[in-house]
Amino acid sequence: MLTLNKLVGERNAEGILEYAREFHGHVCPYLALGIRASLVAMEELGVGRLDYSGSVDESILAIVEVNSCFTDGVQVATGCTLGNNSLIYLDLGKTALTLVKRSTWEGVRVYADAEKLAKYYPSGATELFNRVVKERKGTPEERKRLWELWEEAAMRMLHLPREEFKIERVKIPPIEQAPIFNSLRCSSCGELVMETRAVYVDGKPYCLSCAGEKYLGVIGRGIVELGGRE
Repeated sequence: MLTLNKLVGERNAEGILEYAREFHGHVCPYLALGIRASLVAMEELGVGRLDYSGSVDESILAIVEVNSCFTDGVQVATGCTLGNNSLIYLDLGKTALTLVKRSTWEGVRVYADAEKLAKYYPSGATELFNRVVKERKGTPEERKRLWELWEEAAMRMLHLPREEFKIERVKIPPIEQAPIFNSLRCSSCGELVMETRAVYVDGKPYCLSCAGEKYLGVIGRGIVELGGRE
């Protein structure tokens, strides 16, 4: 049985997409686009998918500029994930990936332009997407037809010519490795909270939720401020 690292090494895009299907829940154009952009960046930079030692050392960083299906394709293909601290999310709203070596802080930025890629969508796919997904309408038949067209579009995205991407060499300022913090016990709910996310009230530590403080969260439209007292 082929492993995901083996599939990436062989640039077996279809096999990677099947792994991504399980991770993401379905196949769609931008999931495939994230895989294709990752393979282009990895080839350009001369690196493979993160393995055990690479993920522990955070030797490669993937910097994404959008929180969409594209990012899940990047996580599967590169092995850089939010949980292993090798994925950095910049709330810029662009379909772009920058892959960087920590050893030199040199990397490759790969950008995809949605307007240029419109020609790769099957006829009627965009209209169906707007109705079923964007407007949250559509019949069960329309939803089924959309996913059929989406799979077709995904296969096209998976094999985009390099010329469809803007590819540029970059050098970024060093980014710290993920520090390890101690935890404190909230004086209200009793749960442990990272010390950098605790606040003190009358000399006692509280989590941000119990203290009624605002905090940041990533939702559909990007990074927003949540919580706080009513």
